[in-house]
Amino acid sequence: MQRIYDFIRRHPTSVDSFWAVILLGMSAMSAGSAWDGHSISLGLASIVLMCLVLALRRRFPERMLLLAIVVGLAQVALGVEPHLANFAMFVIVYTVAANGARWASRLALGGSLVAATISQLRWPVDKGDAVAPIAYAVFLTIPFLLAWVLGDSLRTRRAYFAQLEERATRLEKEREAQAKVAVAAERARIARELHDVVAHNVSVMIVQADGAAYVMDASPDQAKQALETISTTGRQALAEMRRLLGVLRSGEAPESGEYVPQPDVQQIEDLVEQVRTAGLTVDFRVEGTARPLPSGVELTAYRIVQEALTNTRKHGGPDAGASVRLVYFDDGLGLLVEDDGRGAAHELYEDGGADGQGHGLIGMRERVGMVGGTLDAGPRPGGGFRISALLPLKPAH
Repeated sequence: MQRIYDFIRRHPTSVDSFWAVILLGMSAMSAGSAWDGHSISLGLASIVLMCLVLALRRRFPERMLLLAIVVGLAQVALGVEPHLANFAMFVIVYTVAANGARWASRLALGGSLVAATISQLRWPVDKGDAVAPIAYAVFLTIPFLLAWVLGDSLRTRRAYFAQLEERATRLEKEREAQAKVAVAAERARIARELHDVVAHNVSVMIVQADGAAYVMDASPDQAKQALETISTTGRQALAEMRRLLGVLRSGEAPESGEYVPQPDVQQIEDLVEQVRTAGLTVDFRVEGTARPLPSGVELTAYRIVQEALTNTRKHGGPDAGASVRLVYFDDGLGLLVEDDGRGAAHELYEDGGADGQGHGLIGMRERVGMVGGTLDAGPRPGGGFRISALLPLKPAH
């Protein structure tokens, strides 16, 4: 049955031609005895043309509709009485309503309303009864209208499904676009994280390595301490990079079982101590009552302090000092990181320019924006650089 159905779908004209041949034979047998002489020639011609309408209805629906109308009018004009092949009129009305152009569908509807009436005016069923022809015309009009309604309903249903398919395709493209945006955002986030990890930890390692090389002969114990700091910092950097790169793995478990937790506000003190060990003087204070914060806010605060201290150490000069203030408000967390280095002209912020708009500040602004906070960065009165941030407990809507 499936093969037959597939054949019918692939060869609609062949199927219609088969039924046209059947209709031709049945019409010829049923109507041939009622005609004689000139009438039989006209009757057979109308039968053949109506069967042609049935055979080509799906290939040329509009043309076949016009042909059916011409044949029907010719039958009325020449007196060729209706025959079995006129059944093709019902079929072409349905076909045009389902697949034809709109003008052809409207023309078919108009023809459906008047065809039976014209037939009864030309060949009334009972000349002595005025009501019978009217009733018969109404009775014959109903199948025409049903054929048109069925075809038009099929057209509407196809249009509806086409609209659903188009909408599904559009939604799929939108989902793909959103997925690409999400991937790009995730890559940017990972890039910022890697930037912070590498910039800070590698900077500490370089400073400690330079110090160890300088005091290697004069103070071996101090050099050993510097090397231990390098080792600790390197392991910390490796752990954080392993956590970040683990995000890119699909379905793989980390070697250690779980990824290292993201830094939080509590680890800022450890960060400050690490920077002090590297040789930068840092004054660290916490004001207000400490309270649990959203993980995004804690990570943002940690990264801002890390970035600011890293750039102070790199660009502030040999005698630069810094201060870090954490202030707990009722509705958020305030950060203030200042240094007394050589000023904004030297705060190049990681591959940026002297205007302070490098990648470091851009990353800070993106982080703060993601949690709905505000960031103010620029030269500090009297020299140095200042970074001030306010991170709300709840993102602004």
